[in-house]
Amino acid sequence: MEQRYATSPEHVPGMDTSELRGRYLVPGLFVDDDVNALYTHHDRVVVAGVKPVTGPVTLPTFPEIVSPYFFEHREAGIVNVGGPGIITVDGTRYEAQHGACLYVGRGAVDVVFESGDAAGEAGPARFYLFSAPAHTAYPTTFVAPGEGTVRELGDPEQSNRRTLNQYIHEKGVRSCQVVMGVTTLHTGSMWNTMPAHTHARRTEVYLYFDLPADARVVHLLGEPTETRHLVVGNEEAVISPSWSVHSGVGTASYSFVWAMAGENQSFDDMDGFAIADMR
Repeated sequence: MEQRYATSPEHVPGMDTSELRGRYLVPGLFVDDDVNALYTHHDRVVVAGVKPVTGPVTLPTFPEIVSPYFFEHREAGIVNVGGPGIITVDGTRYEAQHGACLYVGRGAVDVVFESGDAAGEAGPARFYLFSAPAHTAYPTTFVAPGEGTVRELGDPEQSNRRTLNQYIHEKGVRSCQVVMGVTTLHTGSMWNTMPAHTHARRTEVYLYFDLPADARVVHLLGEPTETRHLVVGNEEAVISPSWSVHSGVGTASYSFVWAMAGENQSFDDMDGFAIADMR
């Protein structure tokens, strides 16, 4: 498991493109028949990609979390961004279509990932996992695509019309601290999360998906008055520390998984910044 240590706002102005990408971009998450994981010390979040191709893949534990099994002291939200798949948690099977979400609570021991038809037109399943420490156990809960709390945001005139589907949140699937959902941009809209914001008590990670192979998202990060950017491809993730804005514009429509962990779960606990005040 790769580890990334926490950074502070004053680090950003001196970073070149290579260091920005090395600190905050998470490429290559999905590796055939493997669990590819990264531990960031921002709120002790773990993100992982699982891509079962030739057979089932079992979630291991990792030395960095010092636990006999992954969910001993953790919880996670998992979204399938690939073809149809199956997640089995302690013997219970969940059939996960593209965009489905599974919350796995603290105490789960055996977690296995499979593709429904890896050789089919939709290809293998690709499971994106976002995990944070948990102080108590909530039940493992499945949510089918589109069955979360749906919010319509933005408008076409500002090129940010989008459908936000909240899965794990304080009024939906219960968790200790993970908040997770999927946002899909409407055709012709390219901007996400504008006006931009920070939330001082939570780390957030975006995983961009359903982005054409030849398209990119220009993702803004850093303090609102000292922004930088990353050029992000399909199925790449971006770590946003609590002090960093997180917003992007694509060269084509796309979706992204947003996931947060920290001190609170209030989705609207944000510190917004007017576009005209950003630098």
